[in-house]
Amino acid sequence: EDDGDDSGTQLQRAERQGGNACLPDTFQTNHLLFYERFKAYQDYMLGDCKQSEVKAFTADYLEKVVEPCDWQALWSTDVFDVLVEVQDVDFSELKASVKLVLPLQCETRGCELTEEAMNALLEATQHMVPLHELQVVYEESGDFDQTALSIEHLRFFYKHIWRKWDEEDDDDDFDYFVRCVEPRLRLYYDILEDRVPAGLVAEYQSLLARCSQCFHEFSLLRSGLSSDSDSELDNVSMVEGLKLYEQLETFKRKLRIIENPLLRYVLGYKGNARQQCVQRGPRAAGIRVVHIVSASTTASQLQSLLNDRLLPLCSAGDTEVQFHSDPVLAVGSCYQNDIVIILPGHYSVTSSIFLPDSITVEGFGLPDEVVIENKNKGDSFVESTGAEIKISNVKFIQHDAIEGILCVRQGSLQMENCVLQCETTGVIVRTSAQLSMDMCDIYGSKGAGVEIYPGSVCRLVGNGIHHCKDGILIKDFADEHDVMPSITLENNVIHNNEGYGVILVKPNSGEDQTDQPNQDKAGEPAAEERGQTAEEKPEGDVADLAVISRASPMLTTPTSGGVDGDVAASSARKWRLCRQLSRNKESSSSRAVEGLIDHQMFVSIQGNQFKRNGMSDFGTFLY
Repeated sequence: EDDGDDSGTQLQRAERQGGNACLPDTFQTNHLLFYERFKAYQDYMLGDCKQSEVKAFTADYLEKVVEPCDWQALWSTDVFDVLVEVQDVDFSELKASVKLVLPLQCETRGCELTEEAMNALLEATQHMVPLHELQVVYEESGDFDQTALSIEHLRFFYKHIWRKWDEEDDDDDFDYFVRCVEPRLRLYYDILEDRVPAGLVAEYQSLLARCSQCFHEFSLLRSGLSSDSDSELDNVSMVEGLKLYEQLETFKRKLRIIENPLLRYVLGYKGNARQQCVQRGPRAAGIRVVHIVSASTTASQLQSLLNDRLLPLCSAGDTEVQFHSDPVLAVGSCYQNDIVIILPGHYSVTSSIFLPDSITVEGFGLPDEVVIENKNKGDSFVESTGAEIKISNVKFIQHDAIEGILCVRQGSLQMENCVLQCETTGVIVRTSAQLSMDMCDIYGSKGAGVEIYPGSVCRLVGNGIHHCKDGILIKDFADEHDVMPSITLENNVIHNNEGYGVILVKPNSGEDQTDQPNQDKAGEPAAEERGQTAEEKPEGDVADLAVISRASPMLTTPTSGGVDGDVAASSARKWRLCRQLSRNKESSSSRAVEGLIDHQMFVSIQGNQFKRNGMSDFGTFLY
């Protein structure tokens, strides 16, 4: 990192909001961009260190850039902010020796602190405080820019990147930055910039909390074991430790899947913690409403609408007509069996469209004449949960809908003669949901045009799916509770997709290894067969996110008969739990396949055309 130049500081001032105005301002360092943190960790702080070397590399980095003494900072905790002066820095322990600046300048939260109390607290800590709890006082000279920045990198690292269990990983042969720092940093900024579904964010935070609690319990139990005791209590603790260890490994695997961008895309997640819209059901009076959506219209359009649609629909006398200018408001006003007719026009909306009831939405014209464009970010553009929903003759244009232009979460959706212009993710068919799509056009997705989850029913007939990352992506989680999807593919044109026309994502059970004629020295499919050059081969956590050996740690518990008791007790005492994971980990990879068309998940597959797909017409992604 470059030193501040002679013109003064290059950093902004962080002005204190409210509170004690006597406390000085500090440097504004918590709004750094992704590439700034990426460069600092990769080029200066961590380099190519292993996880066991993180603290040493960090100390060496700080020693080069942090002023060793004679600078002021706010010692900031959850309870107080107090002005101190740094007298010395112990880089190996990542701590600073400080003294109070007198007269006492502090701001407290929920407590009262005196000079005597603060001095007593400092004496209890031998005047040593963690560096990451210090916020450097703003100074215009530029002499302390690097000190402020380096402490910010340290603070951010231990708050958002480092995990307590990292240093106990049994595999110390990998580049810690590549495997852990980069994916976690990218995930942090993806969440910050609303590029991760809210449900997945909640799931990730829940997993982090549960993993931390499990690791804490595991560590307490391990530390309580006697090193030379074969007591029954120790043997019981060993069994409990095995259970905690297996839970910990499960949590860690799930976290790594979410942290890795590639696996996050191909596997997604099963749950969604979001509150769904409440079904209204039919109106109490049994009346059906036809909702007409139009910003402006002509007399001839109204005449045509009346003759072609309204008179036939209203002939029974139990139907009313309502007018709207916004399709979102029209759909939001619907009860079961209502109909929404959208007249030609370009409708810009700023919120998602939720379909919890069985209704019909139809454009009165060609799809290119009835356009609904979402301008705002959100988890999904159109979300369908109703039992029987029909959509026809509408063009949807998506911007930043991170969970799909259309998500069929449950129930059944029938879509006909629609256009879906994607920008991020395409159509998603969740477990137990049903989608029937006829004569539609899907293009532009940075993911798959259509993602099909286990247990869903998907019928695609006469559609165009093109210019996406993949055409159709079928997910197999190998969960014992999952069932195969039921898929019908007939007369579709799947073309010009970056990857595969149809790709199946499934666990790498190792069964396919013997069938691959061309393998590299690691026993994986050659890079060319995977559709990758050698330089593009996944590294770091992508390999680890492949199927991890399901073998339990090789630790035998003494039985009541005492068989192998000495060996088991010795293993328990040494707690080699964390060092006995199998290293037989298969790398995730994709490859073209010929036999996928015969897979039993396809109820019918005929008449389809595949043209100019980048990798192949059919392929598998093994994880």
